[in-house]
Amino acid sequence: MPCGGRERPGSCVSDPGTSAGPRECEASDTALITPLELEVLGEVLLAMVLGAVLGLEREFAGKPAGIRTHMLVAGSSALLVGLGFTLVERSIVETGQQVIAADPIRIVQAIIIGVSFLGTGTIFRAEHDDTVQGLTTAASLLMVSGIGVAVALRQIGLAVAITIAVAIVLRVLGWIEQAVRDRRGD
Repeated sequence: MPCGGRERPGSCVSDPGTSAGPRECEASDTALITPLELEVLGEVLLAMVLGAVLGLEREFAGKPAGIRTHMLVAGSSALLVGLGFTLVERSIVETGQQVIAADPIRIVQAIIIGVSFLGTGTIFRAEHDDTVQGLTTAASLLMVSGIGVAVALRQIGLAVAITIAVAIVLRVLGWIEQAVRDRRGD
């Protein structure tokens, strides 16, 4: 059954075009881990791998949020989107009708609020030279949350391309910024 545009195998929902109630669940639906759960798990793991790419760059740069933080932000973003769709599908199974609908915009808003809270913890003002530090790391956390959402929405090509683009911005432009600072004598 499509759920928010996602085909979810192994669901226990009748054909929405019929008047029948919920169908009997297949044996795989009562397994320890269902096909739907495996699907969400795969999305979370892929998001975590992509988050690790950017977290590794932050780790090499000695920044406060490194590989683990980036992996967890990307993975949790994918998980929350996947659970939103799963919640809607489960309510259909249990009630026999669609009484709630997923609002992907609200899910994304909640992710942004949570990541913004994390990002504020990476931003601080250095007292010795009155500069603000951690803004790039906070922005990279926001980007990996977007990458996690993209993976959960099956925009894999987009997620990979954005990961590559952000890695280039973090690494290559970081070198350019450092060269400019060195030239200015900062």
